[in-house]
Amino acid sequence: MLASSALAAPEIGKKAPDFTLQDAAGKTHKLSDYQGKVVVLEWTCPQCPYVQRHYKEDTMEQLSTSLPDSNVVWLAVNTSHFTKREDVVAWSKDQGLRYPTLLDGNGDVGRLYNAKTTPHMFVIDASGTLTYQGAIDDDIRGAKPSAQRVNYVAAAVQATLKGEQVPVAETKPYGCSVKYGQQ
Repeated sequence: MLASSALAAPEIGKKAPDFTLQDAAGKTHKLSDYQGKVVVLEWTCPQCPYVQRHYKEDTMEQLSTSLPDSNVVWLAVNTSHFTKREDVVAWSKDQGLRYPTLLDGNGDVGRLYNAKTTPHMFVIDASGTLTYQGAIDDDIRGAKPSAQRVNYVAAAVQATLKGEQVPVAETKPYGCSVKYGQQ
């Protein structure tokens, strides 16, 4: 197990921590296997009202499907200690997700990334360097029409794909707290 007090938050411009997790279908995913692609990590929890709002509005699905498949990998990570594989499978099917949800029930990867909320987003470039971390957008209360929101992840992915500096590389994530179990 990882000791959370010994871990520092990942830093923009530094290597993103490598990890290996299984998705709800039982497939193993290792971050370093996606070298050469931009990776979006989305911390999620289906019980969180913020996550529910974004899924109802198709925020994640629309963005993930608008990105070039050959260059971008989107991975959801569920760190909630109470999550059951069959519940994640049902949620993914119900939402029509085209990307996997990785299971991190012991919270090791969440702690490694210092994931605080659902959703908490991370963008990693093709060389494995963290280019963005924080909120999906600037609409904490869900009051703005989607066309008026600043989608930080969309901007970060587009800049990262072009090899440009991300305009806003770090924001404060909003949402429900990640539900870590006891260590």
